[in-house]
Parts: sequence; structure tokens; C-alpha cells
Amino acid sequence: MTEPPAPQIPAQTAPPSSPTQDVTEWLLEGDPAVRWQVLQDLVGAHPDAVAAERQRVATEGWGAQLLAAQDEAGTWAHGLYLPKWTSTTYTLLLLRWLGLPAGDPRAVHGCRCLWEGATYTDGGLTIGSNTPETCITGMLVALASDFHYADLRLDAAVTWLLRDQLADGGWNCRAIRTGSRHGSFHTSITVLEALHAYRLAGGAIDVREASARGRAFFLLHHLYRSHTTGRIARSEFTRFPFPPQWHFDILRGLEYSRASGSPPDPRLADAVEKVRSAQGPDGRWKRYPPYPGRQWFPLEPPGASRIATLRCLRVLGWS
Repeated sequence: MTEPPAPQIPAQTAPPSSPTQDVTEWLLEGDPAVRWQVLQDLVGAHPDAVAAERQRVATEGWGAQLLAAQDEAGTWAHGLYLPKWTSTTYTLLLLRWLGLPAGDPRAVHGCRCLWEGATYTDGGLTIGSNTPETCITGMLVALASDFHYADLRLDAAVTWLLRDQLADGGWNCRAIRTGSRHGSFHTSITVLEALHAYRLAGGAIDVREASARGRAFFLLHHLYRSHTTGRIARSEFTRFPFPPQWHFDILRGLEYSRASGSPPDPRLADAVEKVRSAQGPDGRWKRYPPYPGRQWFPLEPPGASRIATLRCLRVLGWS
């Protein structure tokens, strides 16, 4: 497979933006889900202080509101995968992104509902159909791993994901349904995040080789470009709403690259510059409108976004 034409990057670019005191103080005025990550990733606070702030996600602010919406059956919106974005799957994914601590009994109960309600076929999982679905399998593996929900089928689901990897290193939900053999940006980031969570949770299956091949898939595409023409694969990849739901975007891709422990790579420089160029003159990033669908409540009003600013500063500090 040939390397795409190198993207044109300005000869001189500004150094990664660092949070000013004003921006840091503004971030620390936000929800506990923002504060604990700022303390950990931007301030470098003591781990005990970070852990104490993270515990507040379950009892204050957005996390507490989401947990309060869980019904007696352990689900949200009385649905496992639908409606989007208030079902059990997507509410738990949001709680995961907010940093709800592992082992929270309400999250574990929700995970149990998903795993017991899913259809299981030779390791692959799906909800609402009979055909295993790569994205749903990845989502359930990530949730079980992050929230420490123990299920005897977890290792088999990971093995199924490894078998489902395509020759180009990516994954594609359509591979089973239509025979597509090219990796999907959306599916690939979902599976890579799931394998990373599984590995961090001490999973028994060795996922390092598959993860490295998945990262190579994105590097071949300079994270978000066609591997044949070098053009941006989809214009929406340069936007980064939160939560990303099942969608790929450049910030999500860079966040995974950072979290995986990979060193910065020159092939990511163009994507990094896109993130940097979106910074406002006040040192903050704006809130992108969320993906269409039901929401429990808006996390932030239009304008400067603490979540986006945190995420972007963290990535730029790594790059």
C-alpha cells in the first residue's frame, strides 16, 4: 500500500499552546469531570488529590445527573442501544468519558444489562440483531474493562475482535455485512480504544500486535486523510463535538495516540496543527454542536468549552 502525498504544513508553526493561569483557573471552575482531568493532566497534582476529585463525578454535576436517570432495571431510557444518545450503551459511554471511577455499582449494573441483553455469536456481540457487530462488541468490551464488570465472555469477545481485524490494520462494521475490506475510521478508533481499555484492565489476551497494526492504519492515513489521494477523507473529521458517540474525529484520534503511550509521529503533525489552529485568541476552544439525537441535558452552552479546551491542551502538550 502506497504512502499518501505528504500534507502541506506551514514551514514554521507555533509551539504547543500551554494553559495560562486564567485558563487553568477557568477550567478548574468547571464540573468535577473536567477538574480531575485538569489536575491530573495539566496541573500535575498529587494522585490523591486527583483521585478525590474524580470520586466527585459520581456524586456531583454531570455524572450524578446521569446516574440519577438510571431506572430500577439498571438501564437508561429503557433501552440497551436505542434511543441515541440516551440509551444504556451511550449513557455508560458518556460516564466513561467523564471518568466515573471503575467499580461504581450503578455502572456495573448497567454493564450487566448490556452483556446479558446482547446476542452472542462465536465471541461477537450485537444488540437488536443476529449478526455480530464490530462497533457494539468494541463498545461493550471498553465498558466492561473500564468499569471492571467481570464477564466470562469478555476474553472471547476480544479474540473475536482480533480475528475481525482487516489486512490493512483497521476494522469495519460493514466487513461482515457487505464484505468491505478497507478499515473504517469510526470502527477502528472504537476497537483500538476498547483494546487499550482491556489491556489496562489486565486482560489475559495479548492485544499489543493488533493495536500496533491499528495505529499503523491511522498513520498511513495521516490520521484522517485518504491513503491514495492525501485529501481529507471527510470534512467532519476536523470537528470534535463531545461526546464523540461512535464517530471518529482528529481530536479523538490524537487522544487515543497519546493514551496508548505512542510517541508523537511526524505523520500526525497536520492533524495536530488543525487542533492548534482552532484555538481562540483567549486560549480556549469552542463547543461544537452535539450530534443530532436525544440528550439527557446539554453539558455546556454554546461558546467557549471547558471540555474541548481541556482535551485540546492535553493533546498539544503531548505532541
